[in-house]
Amino acid sequence: MPAADVISAPIRDFLSEGTRTGKVAWIANDGRPLAAPIWFVVDGDELVFTTAVASAKGRAITRDPRVVLVVDLEEDPYAFVQVQGEAVVSTDPGELLEMATRIGSRYMGADRAEEFGRRNGVPGEYVVRLRPTRVISTLDVTG
Repeated sequence: MPAADVISAPIRDFLSEGTRTGKVAWIANDGRPLAAPIWFVVDGDELVFTTAVASAKGRAITRDPRVVLVVDLEEDPYAFVQVQGEAVVSTDPGELLEMATRIGSRYMGADRAEEFGRRNGVPGEYVVRLRPTRVISTLDVTG
């Protein structure tokens, strides 16, 4: 299923709002499920984050691109979005700097965006684009 069919406007708004972190999960080489918090941005119909090429995430994603990302709201009305999909990685220097700067802006503010872009948009890092294949969500658990 193409991403345009699975990410609705309310879900895109939820994923883009504020500084909620994502929790990305993958399967380790030995079959164990692993998860880690990440900073991310929504770019069109993709969720984008960076990770070190040599990290557990980086190695796992290049071995098996199937990942899941969960974003939640930890206060009333409580909510979550789970995005399942395929990860595509890039080491393009321009894209890496651009996405690291956008991510830095979201989480650290516009005044520190370039600082975080330069820190995280360097060789040895991947841009990871999660292309959704399925989305499961509840945007109001209490309602």
